[in-house]
Amino acid sequence: MEHIFEAIFTFLFKYPPRLFERGNLSLAPAFPPVLIGMVLAVLLVGLVVALRGVKTGSAGRDRVVLGALRAGVYALLGVCLLRPVLLVSSAVPQRNVLGIMLDDSRSMRLADLDGVSRLDAVRGVFADSAALVAQLRQKFILRFFRFAADAGPLAGAAGLRAGGTRTDVAGALDAARQELAGVPLAGLVVVSDGADNSGSDLTAPLLALASRKVPVYTVGVGQERFARDLAIERVGLPASALAGAGVLAEVVLRVRGLGGEKAMVTAEDDGRIVAEREVSLPNVGDVARTRLRLPPMPEGARRLTFRVRGAPGEIVTENNESRTVLRIRSGPERVLYVEGEPRPEFAFLRRAVAGDSAVQVVSLLRSAKGKFLRLGVMDSVELAGGFPTRREDLFRYRALVLGNLEASFFTGDQIRMLADFVSRRGGGLIALGGRTALAEGGFAGTPFADVLPVSLEATAAGVDDAPVILTARVTPAGLLHPALQLGPTEQAAARWDSLPPLTSVNRLGSLKPGATVLLAGRPAGKDPVEVPLLAVQRYGRGTATVVGVQDTWLWQMDARMSVADQTHESLWRQLLRWSLDGVPERVEVVAIPNRVGPGEPVVLHARVADEAFLEANDAVVTARATAPSGRVIEVPMAWTLREDGAYEGRFVADESGMYRIEAIARRGKDSSSAAPTALLVDDFGADVEQAELRTPLLRRVAKETGGRYYPLAEVARLPDDVVFTESGITVRESRDLWDMPAMFFALVLLLGAEWGYRRYRGLA
Repeated sequence: MEHIFEAIFTFLFKYPPRLFERGNLSLAPAFPPVLIGMVLAVLLVGLVVALRGVKTGSAGRDRVVLGALRAGVYALLGVCLLRPVLLVSSAVPQRNVLGIMLDDSRSMRLADLDGVSRLDAVRGVFADSAALVAQLRQKFILRFFRFAADAGPLAGAAGLRAGGTRTDVAGALDAARQELAGVPLAGLVVVSDGADNSGSDLTAPLLALASRKVPVYTVGVGQERFARDLAIERVGLPASALAGAGVLAEVVLRVRGLGGEKAMVTAEDDGRIVAEREVSLPNVGDVARTRLRLPPMPEGARRLTFRVRGAPGEIVTENNESRTVLRIRSGPERVLYVEGEPRPEFAFLRRAVAGDSAVQVVSLLRSAKGKFLRLGVMDSVELAGGFPTRREDLFRYRALVLGNLEASFFTGDQIRMLADFVSRRGGGLIALGGRTALAEGGFAGTPFADVLPVSLEATAAGVDDAPVILTARVTPAGLLHPALQLGPTEQAAARWDSLPPLTSVNRLGSLKPGATVLLAGRPAGKDPVEVPLLAVQRYGRGTATVVGVQDTWLWQMDARMSVADQTHESLWRQLLRWSLDGVPERVEVVAIPNRVGPGEPVVLHARVADEAFLEANDAVVTARATAPSGRVIEVPMAWTLREDGAYEGRFVADESGMYRIEAIARRGKDSSSAAPTALLVDDFGADVEQAELRTPLLRRVAKETGGRYYPLAEVARLPDDVVFTESGITVRESRDLWDMPAMFFALVLLLGAEWGYRRYRGLA
């Protein structure tokens, strides 16, 4: 349809639409404009005189119609005499450079062009002997580049090997712009499938090219949608997990033409299958999701491989596999539990996690006014004065559990510290119900209330505070949440719904936007209104949880519960572990991406904060990358200036296998180390995981720089378009518009309409 419109437009207006987009309209009168105006005025006066002779029953209407039609004819003649022209800039032949950037990543090996690989198709079209290259060489000096994770010069299309494991379009555009900065550059041609998986932002390089008026012409290679394909689109895993417990992995499958069939998804840890699940592929929609529960794994960096068995007739099988790295933390990680009274919930919560070697609960129990029982402390000094009064002391813990405590227990600064613990430090907060907790404890309207996933409303005196009996119901979100995993989904739903009721003495308000209810409480009654029993939300860098009941210990001690039942233990172990996941350290380092091919560049990003978790810009940061062979690479990291506390360094990963990445930050006498992370280096790469042609990305590159997008089959039009540019050495051309066919057709139409009207009214 687009081609038909363009052909019709070109026929009527003499030139294609893209020429009008690039050019400017102007006038080059054949005669002085004053003379043209005088002639038109004389013609209009003559027209008025002639129309006065029209004598019909509707003379006024006839004069108006005939006058308008004839005036339109005179106006067209006047436009032709004014001689409209289109001013366009075109490149001077053989004086400008045209950069041709060819995708050299592994996705170009896919044979989805009638059995021909994308690589071979590009080699054929852009070969030295190809007609397209010959036409371009008549007008430009050609410079070829290859790009994948990085970019570099190329002698010609024959040198492509399609071995890159990533595609970084933004980096390639920036590299080509800098390489050709000193030459008259007419434009760039990017030939790719658009399967960009670098995570880089395109905005900066596109703005840089647009400011120099360098157009980018993009050529799309491959199919936009495979007929039959099953691919692992994404694997959702935490960045790290505590040792000793399973990990939930969400696998997202992209489905093409396989609805109604079944597929087996497996997970491997260093080649050993650790989980598998059969998935029914949907008839409607292109996405299938499944969750695999990975068993406990030894601490350290684990190399995980997720696979889905291929289906008959698949064009691409390389995207049936995804590899990633999961760091298993050894622990123990410390949680501060502050309780206002010696109630059963305190004892049973501690007992539930006592056997978890990766979680250490440090408890502060108020036994009397100003007196505390400390359990699990490291020395006699820890918590000796009660609840911490300095942020540095509180922020040493990674999670915080608040029990039956009133707001007056804390100072104003300590209440603000509770909010900062979540938002700034990024810790996990769990607020328990109780008679003097939450709104009943006077927390409404405080910074602490802002953190919670439910609103708190001040309670009025004399309000009935009798406990409300609640029966738990797990929500759909709860069934998928790591904290509530009790087995397969169907069994877990039945198990949660069968638990004994609990009691609540807190009146919780409405759920906040962005918060999620995992367990809902159903009060007894004919038409009960469910209330949040367990709700969570992200707040700043951390997470906040409200447990709106006072006696989860009943799920352990109720007479209906089996002695061997582990529901209570599983709930608290998993909830605490979830609160600890993703909690940042003072120094953090990560490789972006965390998986590359041998010889590809790696960017290391580090974040540095002081003891109060304020971003530090004055640190000396050094990263250490330990290769699989044991060779250590020192990587100095510099403050990026773009963001407070952010540092960056680069190195090249030239060995296959697992790299161990560490970092240390020094600020005067203070030094802090980051938890080690891992980098996976292999030649499989992530480039083929999303290998369908990404037309929107390529169109965006062309549109924002003033270029044009072409499918590979239509790239023959490129030489006619690329000469029109405002970049490089150009010449201004003037192209006449007065002789456009549209002008002639309009003139004939007006004269024909006048003659037809005269015949119709008997004036001819």
